Amino acid sequence: MFDGALLQDKVVLITGGGTGLGRAMGEKFLSLGAKLAITSRREEVLAKAAAEIRVNGGDVFYHPCDVRDPQQVAAMITAVEQHFGRIDVLINNAAGNFASPTEHLSPRAVDAVLNIVLHGTFYTTLELGKRWIEQGVGGTMLNIVTSYASTGSAFVVPSAAAKAGVLALTRSLAVEWARYGIRQVAIAPGLFPTDGAWSRLAPTPELSQKLLHRVPLGRVGEKDELANLAAYLISDFAAYINGEVITIDGGEWLQGAGQFNDLLEVTDEQWVSLAEMTRKGKS
Repeated sequence: MFDGALLQDKVVLITGGGTGLGRAMGEKFLSLGAKLAITSRREEVLAKAAAEIRVNGGDVFYHPCDVRDPQQVAAMITAVEQHFGRIDVLINNAAGNFASPTEHLSPRAVDAVLNIVLHGTFYTTLELGKRWIEQGVGGTMLNIVTSYASTGSAFVVPSAAAKAGVLALTRSLAVEWARYGIRQVAIAPGLFPTDGAWSRLAPTPELSQKLLHRVPLGRVGEKDELANLAAYLISDFAAYINGEVITIDGGEWLQGAGQFNDLLEVTDEQWVSLAEMTRKGKS
């Protein structure tokens, strides 16, 4: 789909880059000519991911960081800059989430999600954004939100609140920082099962199937599909896209939004019967 030099020599930093969607994006970017920096809390995971990604060639740097700690964020960004000389793209991907009745949550449980998703994204964005402004260089920031960032969702309320904040951050800075050549974009994924996260959000096969039934295309997303979208959005071909969130969910949120969308469950025979009743009522 893409020219192999689409992201040639762009230095891309991905938080939560050692596993799941973060790693998938990193592998895609590297294959398109980028230089890659990945970070997360667990150094052993980063080291393993970096070693495996390097097998296909490319420059991969890793540095452990807990994005909930502004001092660690600053040290990590400094380490990446020292290794590559600069950072061109930031992918705010680090996240945490689990399903629970909201009344069962403790303040600590709420903070566990908000501190990673909202505060961590803000700290990383602020630290790198200040450096870009001071250096007089531009860049692109891509935030991974969710398809319910705009609508909210029951049973994942801390995540919904945090991702809504990240979406507001994206749109706000798209205006404020555009004068510095800093572009903001976001992706709102739907169902993209990853190890660990999926079991916390869909703990039973029955629930997994019910979630799948909500998607008009009848399937979950593939990691490569999201990675392709991300590659385009951080490339120079998307240079005029600023402040937008692109939803990639197979139509799931639209199915939930339409008042009469549940009529998809009406059979052909029932539609015929309904039409007959309507004609008789008019005659």
